[in-house]
Formats: sequence, structure tokens, C-alpha cells
Amino acid sequence: MAEKKPKLQTARLTVGFILAKRFTLSAFASFVDVLRLSADEGDGSRPILCQWQIISSSMNPVTSSCGVPVSPTERLGDPSRFDYIVVVGGLIDEIDNLEPDYIRFLHRAARANISLVGLCTGSFILHKIGLMEGRRCCISWFHRDDFLEQFDGLEPVSDQIFVVDRDRITCSGGTSGAHLAAYLVARHVGPSYARKSLHIMIIDDVLDGAKAQPGIPSGLVTKDDLVKRALLMMQQMMDSPPTIEMIAKRLKVGRRKLERHFQSELGISPAQADKLIRLEQAKYLMKQSEQSISQIALATGFCDASHFIKIFRAHFGQTPSQYQRDLLEEEIGERA
Repeated sequence: MAEKKPKLQTARLTVGFILAKRFTLSAFASFVDVLRLSADEGDGSRPILCQWQIISSSMNPVTSSCGVPVSPTERLGDPSRFDYIVVVGGLIDEIDNLEPDYIRFLHRAARANISLVGLCTGSFILHKIGLMEGRRCCISWFHRDDFLEQFDGLEPVSDQIFVVDRDRITCSGGTSGAHLAAYLVARHVGPSYARKSLHIMIIDDVLDGAKAQPGIPSGLVTKDDLVKRALLMMQQMMDSPPTIEMIAKRLKVGRRKLERHFQSELGISPAQADKLIRLEQAKYLMKQSEQSISQIALATGFCDASHFIKIFRAHFGQTPSQYQRDLLEEEIGERA
């Protein structure tokens, strides 16, 4: 076993990174750059107030999903030298491929009460190796279906940028990694250091974990975070639409409050917004896929094809079949 290395006397925050095979470089870079910019005065980048290491069992470079390799800086050693250990995931196909040395190390860290962080699909990895028992897990809306497929019966949090649940922290990835890092810096080093880092990176001020994730484009533009989170839930549960009561309960508000926010921001009710999202998705599927009308109706949460056709015609002034014919004529015209 490697000798335990003491923390730097002046370091207020110490982080160890485990890079999974084909990890997401942007999520890692966003996170570590906030630490770097918070660690020193000015643009010195010296690891004074924050300390970080990329830890490894073999010290071989790890190739990211974009093909850029990153070299570790230390061997695994004793996990207790860190305040946080961050598992940076990436491609879904690599989730099962974390080496046994890392798994043993993470279990040692959990037994030592070290906080573990799942960044991007790092949250999948923590679940896979049994370290998320009884804790809420945040994932990107983009990977929600993958999570449901791999972890039957578990409902992830996919309408927030990160979730802190005791000694487990999970983050949706991308630039959300910067906001999570800023949250940790604010907690351990100070809010001014967190703000400074984000400002240098040309990122808006520190966002709370409950901030809504950016959703699938739907044409429903709003700055209201409650409405954004509700729309995101509708988009993610399109094949089995939740009731408005269910959405309000998940968001911990009353139905009337949710409806007031929708009317104020969008001029329509939550139910009307949900229908519009599903109709726009149906149009997208008709453009991009070869699914039948019945298949599209089920995929977008309509009870059957006849109901879907009726709603589609009432909203767009034509049936789905007529819309498809128009698409075909446009395509032929463009080829001519």
C-alpha cells in the first residue's frame, strides 16, 4: 500500500479525480479549471487553496471520448488524503469497464466517509459498484432512458444540474461540472473565489444544484426556472405523460402556483404546453424516422392513432398523413 500523503497545510479543498475510459473531457476540464482558478490569487494557477490530483492504478494515460489522452499525476494510495473523489464518466458503453483496483479504492473511500462525486456518467459507475444505495442520483436528461434501462425501478433526478445527498454528489456533466466545482469552492474556500473562477471562465454566477438542466429545444422559451423544470419533465416522460398534479408534486409546489407561472411566462396552461411538446416531437419523428403513425402516437404519449390524428389535425390544420405527403413533395422539389 502506498504511503499516505498529508494534505497541504494551506489547502482548504482537496480533490482526487478518477478518469473512466473514454471520459468526457469537457466535464472534467470545466470542473478542474474552477479549482485551478480558485486555488491562487490572480492568474498564478498554483495549487495553494485548492489541491487536485488525477489518480491511477497504472499511471497510463487515459483517453477521453474525443480522443485526447490525459496523464495521471499520482497512484491511488490512501483515499483519506482527499476531501472529495470525483469519478468522471463518459461513454455509456464503458460504464462496466472500470478496473477492479478503482472499485476497491472507491469502496475504501466510502468506508472512510470520503465524499464521492459522480460526474457525467460517473453517477452510473457509482450505482453499478453499489455506492449509491438509498441516495438520490442526478443524471443528464440525455441519459435518462439509459439509466432507466440499466437500473430497473430507480428514478433518477434529470431536471437539475447536480444533487447533493449527504456524502454522495452527482452531476449531469458538461458545464454543470463548473457549477458543482464552484459550489464546493464556495463551501470550503469562500464564495468570492467561486465567483471569480466562473467570471474568468465567462460563465454566469454560481448556480444552485436545483437549477434546471437545459432541455430539448421546444420553442417554449422562458427564464422561469420552475417552468423550465416542468417542461423538462414533460419532455423526458413523453411516452407516458405525467399528470399536472404529478409534475407539481415532483417540483414541490401546488398545482395552482405551477399554472400561474405557466400563464405568466408562456400564456398557456401546463396541459397545453405538454400537448404542444408532444405534437412537436411527433412532427420531428415524422421527419426523421420511418415509424408508422401508430408507433409515433404511442411514442409521444397519445392513447391511440385515431386520438393522435384528431389532436394533430385540430392543432396544425392537417392530418399526419397530409403532413407526411407535404414533406415528401418538398423533398422531391428540392431534388429536382
